[in-house]
Amino acid sequence: MEEIEVKILDIDKNKVIKRLEELGARKTFEGDVHASYFDFPDKRLDKNDSFLRLRKKGDIVELTFKKLISREKAKIMQEDEVVVNDFENMIKILKDLGLVELRNEAKKHRVSYELEKVHFEIDSPDDIPAYLEIEAPDLEKLENAVEKVGFSMKDAKPWSGKHVREYYQKKYNL
Repeated sequence: MEEIEVKILDIDKNKVIKRLEELGARKTFEGDVHASYFDFPDKRLDKNDSFLRLRKKGDIVELTFKKLISREKAKIMQEDEVVVNDFENMIKILKDLGLVELRNEAKKHRVSYELEKVHFEIDSPDDIPAYLEIEAPDLEKLENAVEKVGFSMKDAKPWSGKHVREYYQKKYNL
């Protein structure tokens, strides 16, 4: 499956939520998210613009493999995901297979909405400002969604969470 998304930084979280609710978006999740990222010791996934993530979102645990396709107008990735039933045991399995845990990300609070097959994720990490992620089935729907919530594609970054974190670390000397 292809994932097509952008991130919008330095948002007013309450203003974005109000706008989504005005548009009739349906809240699909609110809670804490914890993610760990894995690679082989030689970093072969990273060198191939890929990554393996284990994420716990509420009570759901997902193992996801992503590979970059493009980062022109939006971040477009091949995404394959399965639900697993035990976060800690899956970490052990991945390590037993020879993978190493690269990042054990701090928890973040996420509020998710959906409108016309477009997903809006408002992420509030512990250590950086809140940002909005918009994921759509195609570029046209993505661009329309960005405008509907009051932004332009000039505001949209074709970045991963890693890029967002690096941006804020440089901006605030974290």
